[in-house]
Amino acid sequence: TNQWFLPAVRGDIPPGCAAHGFVCDGTRILVFGGMVEYGRYSNDLYELQASRWLWKKVKPQPPSNGSPPCPRLGHSFSLYGNKCYLFGGLANESEDSNNNVPRYLNDFYELELQHGSGVVGWSIPVTKGILPSPRESHTAIVYCRKDVGSPKMYIFGGMCGCRLNDLWELDIETMTWSRPETKGTVPLPRSLHTANVIGNKMYVFGGWVPQSAGGEISAPDGEWKCTGSFSYLNLDTTEWIGLISDCQEDKSNLLPGPRAGHCAVAVGTRLYIWSGRDGYRKAWNNQVCCKDLWYLDTERPLAPSQVQLIRATTNSFQLKWDEVPTVEGYLLQLHADSPVPPVAGIPGSGVPETSVLSSQGGSSVHQSPQSLPSVPYPEMKVDHPSQTNNLLPNNVQVALSFSSKGDGKEKVAAPENKVTQETMKNHTDDTGFKDSNAPSLLPVCASSAQTSANVGEFHDLDKQSVNPDASVSSTVSSTQTMVTQQAVKNESSSTNGAVVKDETSLTTFNSKSEAAETAYVMPSARVNTGQTNDSHSSGAPQRPPAPLKTRDRRWYDVGIFKNNSAVVSQFYLLPEETLNINSKTEGADVPDYRLLKKQDLFPGTVYRFRVAAINGCGVGPFSKISEFKTCIPGFPGAPSTVKITKSVDCIHLSWEPPASPSGNILEYSAYLAIRSTQLQENPSQLVFMRIYCGLKTSCIVTAAQLSNAHVDYTSRPAIVFRISAKNERGYGPATQVRWLQDMKTSGSK
Repeated sequence: TNQWFLPAVRGDIPPGCAAHGFVCDGTRILVFGGMVEYGRYSNDLYELQASRWLWKKVKPQPPSNGSPPCPRLGHSFSLYGNKCYLFGGLANESEDSNNNVPRYLNDFYELELQHGSGVVGWSIPVTKGILPSPRESHTAIVYCRKDVGSPKMYIFGGMCGCRLNDLWELDIETMTWSRPETKGTVPLPRSLHTANVIGNKMYVFGGWVPQSAGGEISAPDGEWKCTGSFSYLNLDTTEWIGLISDCQEDKSNLLPGPRAGHCAVAVGTRLYIWSGRDGYRKAWNNQVCCKDLWYLDTERPLAPSQVQLIRATTNSFQLKWDEVPTVEGYLLQLHADSPVPPVAGIPGSGVPETSVLSSQGGSSVHQSPQSLPSVPYPEMKVDHPSQTNNLLPNNVQVALSFSSKGDGKEKVAAPENKVTQETMKNHTDDTGFKDSNAPSLLPVCASSAQTSANVGEFHDLDKQSVNPDASVSSTVSSTQTMVTQQAVKNESSSTNGAVVKDETSLTTFNSKSEAAETAYVMPSARVNTGQTNDSHSSGAPQRPPAPLKTRDRRWYDVGIFKNNSAVVSQFYLLPEETLNINSKTEGADVPDYRLLKKQDLFPGTVYRFRVAAINGCGVGPFSKISEFKTCIPGFPGAPSTVKITKSVDCIHLSWEPPASPSGNILEYSAYLAIRSTQLQENPSQLVFMRIYCGLKTSCIVTAAQLSNAHVDYTSRPAIVFRISAKNERGYGPATQVRWLQDMKTSGSK
């Protein structure tokens, strides 16, 4: 929501302090040292349990080979695994806080943490190599290459009478200090800057730097200023890359202003920068404090999860997918099995967008994405609304996002401006967009609450219920009562009935993966062997499939959505002249949706869906493809409000009857997923045994039947049931129920 809030903390609340050490370990925060008041420093350690907003003052055991850390400020405090590493800082040699005698430190401590809460104690590691020189207001980060398992701590810059720009490396496994050789232009000496690791890069922003004259760095006692310069160090190649230079002008305020003493945090692949102060104004006799919030997108977002089905009707789908952190929206596309007619030309006006698509808990973006604005800068590409893009050397893209007020009222960029034709043109790959690892800053935008269907599952308890909203497959929980769907893809769609194997009463639904596909049981399933004694077929005439032309094998945009769910009843048609033969290259240009015609979804038609996340760097890769089929008119809906009641030797299943547009419900069938040799060969293809067929809206599952049940481990261990209804047209979609099992239960099944 981009809303600041002030939590009601309790416990041993620490006094206000500055220049302290701060690490985040899961849901707890550790704070060490800092300046409590001028000349009076602290060496206290506090722990905040953010899940309860409870502060606790902790007292680590002193080191066995020396004294505990002295009171200090401006030190670094870094977390790796279950240990924190403390280096350097500034101490006051005088016992009188009013008589400040600074002493720069280069001592090194290790703090062992207890799991979840509490600490063990301090230790003084025995290190090899030459220690970094004493300093304060430096930065320290820890990085571990994926292919080399040795974690390294990097210390950069700081202050020791003058500002520094040296880089030091500590191999944490061997406790060896070294000075790595670097390539590229080293950032100016600085202190009170920030350094954050995202991927294999250490991003360095801001701080106090020398007030250079004629390119010369001033002497230690010379003039200093705050900077807004921005660089990163590739930690694998130790090469410095400059993104924003110190002398770069920003008359339009499209970049974070110069500052020092700010804070920065990485969330996923996004870097947030908050506050700080901009130097000292002698005329005003005070410092200018910043209250703005910016973020930097450093790379395109990851692919979302497969699209999941919540509900299918004859002409619409209610869909959802897992959220991707720190994205601006999602591009949803579909591919139709039946041919879609091209549009001869672009119509003069579009259909009103608001009545077509919606997103649960929010709204979808249907306006034409406008070009992400750009202002020409000497060394980079800056994106910002209502400008044009400019390609720059080294293909670095920086787009800004900021909130100018500290009260939670941000400057908001319209969502449709987050994705642009120009940006996408520069990011095409085999999924429709060019690969780009260039960072991009965008304006912080207040977004509506993200909502999704909760995963509800039956726990091994006495009684629970769920309302699947006539959905095609549901999962039930004692604490969560909404539904998520997991899909089953069937090989045949000639009828709308589920086919049951003869003699053994087994139904095999050919599914790639229940967790990965959709929850709507397709209208029919092919029988592997044998004859059928109950095909549940309506005999309704089926529309013969029309031959597909090459140009029809393409992906169509459904829209751009702010949230991770959508109701889809139409999609956009592109003009005939823009259709491409190779569907993999389509979508590189996002059209003006307001000028495009829309196509309604057809009943009984299979549609494939894929979704990609969008951030300031562009559109990320698409998800795996999901396939769903709209319902055929006249068939009953899925049973709802499924309840499971457990007794000593059996369980009792009950459900509410669905709507039946074509006559009364003739019968219900309930199925249980069972163990089989076929499952061992293909674990994603569940095999079901029919355990009930009749008019009642309830049935009993015996202990003997349950002893043969398959426990599905695609998410949490669960026994899987399916229940469907039949009218005079045939069987409709099934409701799938996952009855959660604890480890003891599942292990004994």
